[in-house]
Amino acid sequence: MSRQPGLLIIRFSAMGDVAMTAPVLKELNSHYPDVKLTVVSRTLFAPFFEGIPNLNFYAFDPKGKHKGFLGLIRLFMELRQFQVTAVADLHNNLRSRIIGILFFLCGIKTIRVDKARAEKKKLTRRKEKIMQPLLPMTERYAAVFSALGFPFVLKNKLHPLQPETLSNELNLLTGLHENRKWVGISPFAQHLQKVYPLDKMEKVILKLAAEGYLLFIFGGGEEEKNIAKKWEDQHQNIRSVIGKVNLTQELKLISNLDLMLSMDSSGMHLASLKGVPVVSIWGATHPYTGFLGYGQSIDDALQIELYCRPCSVYGNVPCYRGDLACMNNLSETVVINKVISKLNYG
Repeated sequence: MSRQPGLLIIRFSAMGDVAMTAPVLKELNSHYPDVKLTVVSRTLFAPFFEGIPNLNFYAFDPKGKHKGFLGLIRLFMELRQFQVTAVADLHNNLRSRIIGILFFLCGIKTIRVDKARAEKKKLTRRKEKIMQPLLPMTERYAAVFSALGFPFVLKNKLHPLQPETLSNELNLLTGLHENRKWVGISPFAQHLQKVYPLDKMEKVILKLAAEGYLLFIFGGGEEEKNIAKKWEDQHQNIRSVIGKVNLTQELKLISNLDLMLSMDSSGMHLASLKGVPVVSIWGATHPYTGFLGYGQSIDDALQIELYCRPCSVYGNVPCYRGDLACMNNLSETVVINKVISKLNYG
């Protein structure tokens, strides 16, 4: 009697990349509902996978029991309990490759995602760029499952979900019964080259608040929390949720939004998880690299076409021009008009 298929899916980080795996796994499950799925990732990201049938989440602890090579051996031994029949390495870094090799040595088929590093270099180099859209990362994830014997065509369409019921705590924060459109703002990112200048973003936020939209500021640490508090204090329609909610609560709140305004950052991918349309702002990076949110339209990606763009895949390369024109030259009016147009006309 053949064993029930059991797929191990490895994607340790980063937040946006992990979030992008969830809609792919939902579609995989819809085509192969009897396949057991085990996702190994950081504890924080578990809420991304809630509600996917036949899926088990296993926490990766890189600073504790899974630290270092011996920690990875321990993780491998722990994962063997799930009777894995194939491994989908959707991360393709040193840690995930070690886990994949250990399973391979046990006779388990292992396929790693193709990150198209050479193509991305051609897209981001300074001279003789090849400006062609690369295969989206979600499609690359799906290709891994196809190579493992589970082919399916990714729909890549937003699936608007029923807004989730908010807790009393969130109701107090949001004022749930206000009859107006809700807009999420995810204005921060890990790297400066992916952040719309904060003075310009402030003008966008204040204008949208003055138009009567209820705005929620997402994402960031203590510094970003202080910036968002400054904006919040300037208008009653602006509310920061930074440091006030956990990820599960944040996702529930996002499910109630009419629109998200985001950088090329995790905010875009969290909104995509909940079927919420996103107006995204791109600076040093570009949708052509394959990181546009699942189901999102490139028509809603705001960007300036410059000879130097994109100069980076992840936004971690300083602007060699020194003026960050890709962000500084993008008018606040363009951003405001796009958001209002999207809210009113879809």
